[in-house]
Amino acid sequence: MKFKALGAFAGLALLAACSSSPTPQASTGGTGTQMTGPAPGSEQDLVANVGDRVFYGFNKSSLTPDAQATLTKQAAWLAKYPSVNVLVAGNADERGTETYNLALGQRRADTARDFLVAQGVAASRISTISYGKDCPVASGHDEAAWAQNRNAITSVVGFNPQSCK
Repeated sequence: MKFKALGAFAGLALLAACSSSPTPQASTGGTGTQMTGPAPGSEQDLVANVGDRVFYGFNKSSLTPDAQATLTKQAAWLAKYPSVNVLVAGNADERGTETYNLALGQRRADTARDFLVAQGVAASRISTISYGKDCPVASGHDEAAWAQNRNAITSVVGFNPQSCK
Protein backbone atom coordinates (compact mmCIF):
# COMPACT_ATOMS: atom_id res chain seq x y z
CA MET A 1 0.00 0.00 0.00
CA LYS A 2 2.84 2.37 0.86
CA PHE A 3 4.45 1.67 -2.51
CA LYS A 4 1.23 2.59 -4.37
CA ALA A 5 0.97 5.90 -2.52
CA LEU A 6 4.65 6.62 -3.09
CA GLY A 7 4.30 5.75 -6.77
CA ALA A 8 1.26 8.01 -7.16
CA PHE A 9 3.08 10.87 -5.44
CA ALA A 10 6.13 10.40 -7.70
CA GLY A 11 3.88 10.40 -10.77
CA LEU A 12 2.20 13.63 -9.72
CA ALA A 13 5.57 15.25 -9.05
CA LEU A 14 6.76 14.23 -12.51
CA LEU A 15 3.64 15.64 -14.17
CA ALA A 16 3.97 18.90 -12.28
CA ALA A 17 7.58 19.25 -13.39
CA CYS A 18 6.60 18.68 -17.03
CA SER A 19 3.69 21.13 -17.02
CA SER A 20 5.75 24.32 -16.87
CA SER A 21 6.51 25.91 -20.23
CA PRO A 22 9.79 27.54 -21.09
CA THR A 23 9.88 31.31 -21.53
CA PRO A 24 9.74 32.20 -25.25
CA GLN A 25 12.91 33.72 -26.57
CA ALA A 26 13.62 35.64 -29.73
CA SER A 27 16.63 34.65 -31.78
CA THR A 28 19.16 37.30 -32.67
CA GLY A 29 19.64 35.68 -36.03
CA GLY A 30 22.46 33.21 -36.50
CA THR A 31 24.93 34.43 -33.89
CA GLY A 32 24.14 31.53 -31.63
CA THR A 33 23.04 33.80 -28.82
CA GLN A 34 19.48 34.48 -27.86
CA MET A 35 17.82 37.44 -26.26
CA THR A 36 14.63 37.56 -24.30
CA GLY A 37 12.04 40.25 -24.64
CA PRO A 38 9.22 41.27 -26.89
CA ALA A 39 9.35 40.63 -30.61
CA PRO A 40 10.22 43.80 -32.54
CA GLY A 41 7.10 45.54 -33.86
CA SER A 42 4.78 43.62 -31.52
CA GLU A 43 2.19 44.93 -29.07
CA GLN A 44 4.52 43.97 -26.24
CA ASP A 45 7.36 45.93 -27.88
CA LEU A 46 5.16 49.02 -28.12
CA VAL A 47 4.13 48.78 -24.47
CA ALA A 48 7.58 47.99 -23.09
CA ASN A 49 9.70 50.38 -25.15
CA VAL A 50 7.43 53.29 -26.06
CA GLY A 51 4.25 53.37 -23.98
CA ASP A 52 0.79 52.60 -25.23
CA ARG A 53 -1.36 55.21 -23.50
CA VAL A 54 -1.78 58.90 -22.94
CA PHE A 55 -3.88 60.55 -20.26
CA TYR A 56 -6.29 63.49 -20.30
CA GLY A 57 -7.65 65.95 -17.81
CA PHE A 58 -11.24 65.91 -16.56
CA ASN A 59 -13.63 66.63 -19.45
CA LYS A 60 -10.63 67.37 -21.70
CA SER A 61 -9.46 66.01 -25.01
CA SER A 62 -6.41 68.26 -25.42
CA LEU A 63 -2.96 66.73 -25.20
CA THR A 64 -0.68 67.47 -22.28
CA PRO A 65 3.09 67.81 -22.82
CA ASP A 66 3.52 64.28 -21.39
CA ALA A 67 0.93 62.93 -23.82
CA GLN A 68 2.68 64.66 -26.72
CA ALA A 69 6.01 63.14 -25.68
CA THR A 70 4.50 59.63 -25.59
CA LEU A 71 2.78 60.11 -28.95
CA THR A 72 6.04 61.41 -30.46
CA LYS A 73 7.71 58.16 -29.34
CA GLN A 74 4.79 56.18 -30.80
CA ALA A 75 5.19 57.99 -34.13
CA ALA A 76 8.92 57.16 -34.22
CA TRP A 77 8.14 53.54 -33.35
CA LEU A 78 5.53 53.38 -36.13
CA ALA A 79 8.07 54.85 -38.58
CA LYS A 80 10.43 52.01 -37.64
CA TYR A 81 7.70 49.41 -38.33
CA PRO A 82 5.86 50.67 -41.44
CA SER A 83 3.77 47.50 -41.84
CA VAL A 84 2.19 47.86 -38.38
CA ASN A 85 -1.31 49.34 -38.14
CA VAL A 86 -2.75 50.56 -34.86
CA LEU A 87 -6.06 51.16 -33.13
CA VAL A 88 -6.40 54.15 -30.81
CA ALA A 89 -9.14 53.58 -28.23
CA GLY A 90 -10.48 56.61 -26.38
CA ASN A 91 -11.81 56.18 -22.86
CA ALA A 92 -13.49 58.24 -20.16
CA ASP A 93 -14.03 57.89 -16.45
CA GLU A 94 -17.34 56.74 -15.01
CA ARG A 95 -18.80 60.19 -14.44
CA GLY A 96 -21.20 61.59 -17.02
CA THR A 97 -23.76 60.02 -19.31
CA GLU A 98 -23.05 57.17 -21.69
CA THR A 99 -23.61 59.44 -24.70
CA TYR A 100 -21.35 62.19 -23.38
CA ASN A 101 -18.55 59.77 -22.51
CA LEU A 102 -18.69 58.01 -25.88
CA ALA A 103 -18.30 61.38 -27.61
CA LEU A 104 -15.50 62.42 -25.23
CA GLY A 105 -13.68 59.11 -25.77
CA GLN A 106 -13.94 59.60 -29.54
CA ARG A 107 -12.52 63.14 -29.28
CA ARG A 108 -9.62 61.76 -27.25
CA ALA A 109 -8.91 59.01 -29.77
CA ASP A 110 -9.17 61.49 -32.66
CA THR A 111 -6.80 63.94 -30.95
CA ALA A 112 -4.19 61.20 -30.48
CA ARG A 113 -4.65 60.03 -34.09
CA ASP A 114 -4.35 63.57 -35.42
CA PHE A 115 -1.11 64.09 -33.49
CA LEU A 116 0.36 60.86 -34.91
CA VAL A 117 -0.67 61.90 -38.43
CA ALA A 118 0.95 65.33 -37.91
CA GLN A 119 4.14 63.44 -36.96
CA GLY A 120 4.12 61.67 -40.33
CA VAL A 121 2.19 58.46 -39.67
CA ALA A 122 -0.16 57.67 -42.56
CA ALA A 123 -3.78 58.15 -41.49
CA SER A 124 -4.65 54.89 -43.25
CA ARG A 125 -2.58 53.01 -40.62
CA ILE A 126 -4.62 54.33 -37.68
CA SER A 127 -8.16 53.34 -36.70
CA THR A 128 -10.03 54.86 -33.77
CA ILE A 129 -12.79 53.73 -31.46
CA SER A 130 -14.43 55.08 -28.33
CA TYR A 131 -15.34 52.89 -25.39
CA GLY A 132 -16.61 55.82 -23.36
CA LYS A 133 -16.81 54.71 -19.74
CA ASP A 134 -17.39 51.03 -20.56
CA CYS A 135 -13.77 49.83 -20.34
CA PRO A 136 -12.13 51.15 -17.21
CA VAL A 137 -8.51 50.16 -16.69
CA ALA A 138 -8.59 51.06 -13.00
CA SER A 139 -11.29 50.07 -10.56
CA GLY A 140 -12.37 52.50 -7.90
CA HIS A 141 -14.56 55.52 -7.53
CA ASP A 142 -12.02 58.19 -6.71
CA GLU A 143 -9.78 60.67 -8.51
CA ALA A 144 -6.85 58.24 -8.71
CA ALA A 145 -8.94 55.66 -10.59
CA TRP A 146 -10.69 58.27 -12.72
CA ALA A 147 -7.35 59.79 -13.80
CA GLN A 148 -6.18 56.35 -15.05
CA ASN A 149 -9.44 55.83 -16.96
CA ARG A 150 -9.24 59.15 -18.86
CA ASN A 151 -6.99 57.88 -21.63
CA ALA A 152 -6.35 56.92 -25.21
CA ILE A 153 -4.69 53.52 -25.64
CA THR A 154 -2.77 52.66 -28.80
CA SER A 155 -2.62 48.99 -29.70
CA VAL A 156 -1.29 46.99 -32.62
CA VAL A 157 -4.15 45.91 -34.88
CA GLY A 158 -4.92 42.28 -34.22
CA PHE A 159 -4.27 42.66 -30.50
CA ASN A 160 -7.33 43.36 -28.34
CA PRO A 161 -6.18 45.81 -25.66
CA GLN A 162 -9.46 45.79 -23.79
CA SER A 163 -11.47 42.65 -23.42
CA CYS A 164 -14.57 44.25 -21.95
CA LYS A 165 -16.46 44.18 -25.27
